[in-house]
Amino acid sequence: MFSTTVTDTGQITLPEEIRQHLKLVGGSRIEFVIDEDGEVKIFPLNVAVEDLSGILYRPGTQRVSFEEMETAISEAVDDWN
Repeated sequence: MFSTTVTDTGQITLPEEIRQHLKLVGGSRIEFVIDEDGEVKIFPLNVAVEDLSGILYRPGTQRVSFEEMETAISEAVDDWN
């Protein structure tokens, strides 16, 4: 486990091991996500889309087809308007 200190302005320095693991270099962008369990996750934004496969997997969820996703999105947009 790694730790760091938050400055008065909210800045942190990521430990070297974390930067290496995420392949971060100066100027890299990262995203913080709070998941449904309240855990904070860090995602590098400099990765290929293929490397993101499965990051949103939740055990017990049922797979849906692209057609079903498109239908759900269309219905949500209709409800929004």
